[in-house]
Amino acid sequence: MPPRIVRRLIFAPSVILITIGWIILTPLLLVLAVVTHPSRRGRRRILRLLFFSVAWLVMESATLIASLGLWIASGFGGRLRSRASQTRHYGLVRWFMNTLFPVLTRLFKVTIDVEEPELTPEEAAARLTRPVIVLSRHAGPGDSFLILHQLLATYRRRPTIVMKGALQFDPVVDVVINRLPHAFVWPSKGPGSGVTQEITRLATGLGNADALLIFPEGGNFTHGRRERAIHRLEESGQHEAAQRARGMSNLLAPRTGGVLAAVEAAPTADVIFVAHTGLDDLITVRDIWRSLPMEQTVKSRWWRVPAAQIPRAREEQVTWLYTWWERIDQWIAENRPQRAALGAGKRAAEGAR
Repeated sequence: MPPRIVRRLIFAPSVILITIGWIILTPLLLVLAVVTHPSRRGRRRILRLLFFSVAWLVMESATLIASLGLWIASGFGGRLRSRASQTRHYGLVRWFMNTLFPVLTRLFKVTIDVEEPELTPEEAAARLTRPVIVLSRHAGPGDSFLILHQLLATYRRRPTIVMKGALQFDPVVDVVINRLPHAFVWPSKGPGSGVTQEITRLATGLGNADALLIFPEGGNFTHGRRERAIHRLEESGQHEAAQRARGMSNLLAPRTGGVLAAVEAAPTADVIFVAHTGLDDLITVRDIWRSLPMEQTVKSRWWRVPAAQIPRAREEQVTWLYTWWERIDQWIAENRPQRAALGAGKRAAEGAR
């Protein structure tokens, strides 16, 4: 990554300048889009992407300007780490997501269907009084956006995030997330990558309104990554884990180190498992382009495991995690939308006409 001073003085202002230029060019781009790529069966892919790009850039610029205001209000950065300042920054992230969420769903014709744990008195109390570690599968574009929106808007949680370091090239992520509890991690094959240590640090400081979000697979699902993950387990002598991973056709084998570190560092935290399906087959840019508008229901299922029910012996925790991953894999197989299984080929044929 370039030094922070470069990112602040060049990257962030560049977004605002690009936004202004893009808005000025939008009428011309709209005319060109209509003339050069007339609508086929109401799909209007270029127009949808153009409107979304305008909305995204405007929100990015507004958030950066608001972040500057919060920096000034904090005494020019002197109180950025205070509880009050972090609350304001979480509010800014919530506003950003609440504004873009309906734009996303309407432009791309996506319906979100979330099945939550039954709202018993115990569940209602847990939502208010206990920290949580959220373990989610990773597949399809925007799944982290949907999960963070659910945590912020529905559960009013303060997410603590483990993200890929390259996401800091987005100025909003770089500016806002670096002011909140977070860990940016970089791919590494060695044991000194520091990912587990960073997760331990974040989990240790979890409060009752906090949620630590981890994607145990380490990346979006692809069939190639699935085979490589199984191969790594076999090479390291974890033959039972490799066999169980081979029995899961929709998930990568979970990387246990970070999950077990989080559970150990936050023994009072409940664990929430998140499954979702609907965007699974959108792997490449070409897949996404051909799918627009998606006309898809994204189904999601959330399960809560109380802290008292989580095993404490490491070997039992590994078995427990794999058992839950198998349950999620089965749920995905049973709830995968018809379009995800059959519609990709049909859309590709339509796009070729």
